[in-house]
Amino acid sequence: MAVLSSRALCLGYEKREVLHGLSFDLREGEFLCVLGENGTGKSTLLQALLGLKKPSRGEVIYGEGLTRSDIGYMPQQTAAQKDFPALAGEIVRSGFLNRMGARAWYTREQKSRALECMEQLGVRGMEQRCFRELSGGQQRRVLLARALCSTQKLLLLDEPGAGLDPVALEEMSQAIHQLHLAGKISIVMVSHDVENALKETDLVLHLHNPHDRFFGTPEEYRAYMEERA
Repeated sequence: MAVLSSRALCLGYEKREVLHGLSFDLREGEFLCVLGENGTGKSTLLQALLGLKKPSRGEVIYGEGLTRSDIGYMPQQTAAQKDFPALAGEIVRSGFLNRMGARAWYTREQKSRALECMEQLGVRGMEQRCFRELSGGQQRRVLLARALCSTQKLLLLDEPGAGLDPVALEEMSQAIHQLHLAGKISIVMVSHDVENALKETDLVLHLHNPHDRFFGTPEEYRAYMEERA
């Protein structure tokens, strides 16, 4: 059963269409990497999958039991976010906010789960450190832990490794790889790192222009790119 489906999806911004008639299915535990040049609609697609961008045509379908508030999202990091003065533990726990309703405090289970996510992402012990004092790689893993607190079903990651040095990028790649190996959470990740993406993912969506795209396995993608060369 599909966790997430796109059906004849058409998207645009500033009166320009960037995606036309996109259809695909993502099943439980699958990892989809979205590739393409700037301006081809990768981040716009994530916004539509989140329900933040209304399609001009077509639809996004959530699988049984999945709602918008059950999706973990890690957006591209801005300069303002890097200087955010909160404690790392507070940021991770804020991943529960969409599901708290009127309750103004975190439950014992949520606090425990936040620590588990930090342990899983290699940032346990940093709960009382100010976010802006962490390294770039540590900040990204804290934000990934926050996204993980939001979901047990689907993670959407927008360029999680952008701007990281090689060591931090490898740490981030390994963290995402371990989440994928666990096999419980489906992942959609936008990336420019083609080679790393092909090592990790089950499916590749490469956007070229509104009408030209590829969707398939990494092996099929390599053959496809050889034919286009």
